[in-house]
Amino acid sequence: MTASQFALVYGTYLIATASPGPSNMAIMGTAMRDGRRPALALAAGVVTGSLFWAILAATGVSAVLTTYAQALVALKIAGGLYLLWLAFRAGKSAMKRCHSIDEVSVSGKALRYRLLYRQGVLMHLGNPKAIMSWVAIISLGIHHNTPADGVAVIVGGCVLLGIGVFGGYAIVFSTTSMIALYARLRRWIEGVLSAVFAVAGLKLLALRS
Repeated sequence: MTASQFALVYGTYLIATASPGPSNMAIMGTAMRDGRRPALALAAGVVTGSLFWAILAATGVSAVLTTYAQALVALKIAGGLYLLWLAFRAGKSAMKRCHSIDEVSVSGKALRYRLLYRQGVLMHLGNPKAIMSWVAIISLGIHHNTPADGVAVIVGGCVLLGIGVFGGYAIVFSTTSMIALYARLRRWIEGVLSAVFAVAGLKLLALRS
């Protein structure tokens, strides 16, 4: 593979990954509400889910999945319902009384990182768009004569970019200024998160084919 091919693959993945979406919004909200470590745990789950689909796409397994309409419909329904549940949680949080920065930091320490990690994994596994995105990425960079090490470089490079993007969101939005912003605009931020999750969930449920 040439340098231009790698640049095309990495550039496409970076744009797709960094663009606003449910996963990025969830990481941002968690970082501002609960702090850096919880947000990084959620980001790690998102990266794990992305790696899962990357491996399936690279080995051709995801192509088999996309040929079965029923499997994709079931995946869309599960993902849509999960996003609606996240929308309900964010909406419920928006209805609660305002917390101070101290309350936010203390509650963040009590979070179970494993649950946040699982949330990140489920968000990505339940998103059919992730399958299609990785199929497109693999199609751009891998051809019938692409060596195994080329496949590994593409997948590994994209995963590293994903770590940088998702982890970057967790770090940037967990700064003191962002936490202070969340403390002032908590209801609005949680309301926006609820709307994003709800729209994404309903969109998945509407796309039955």
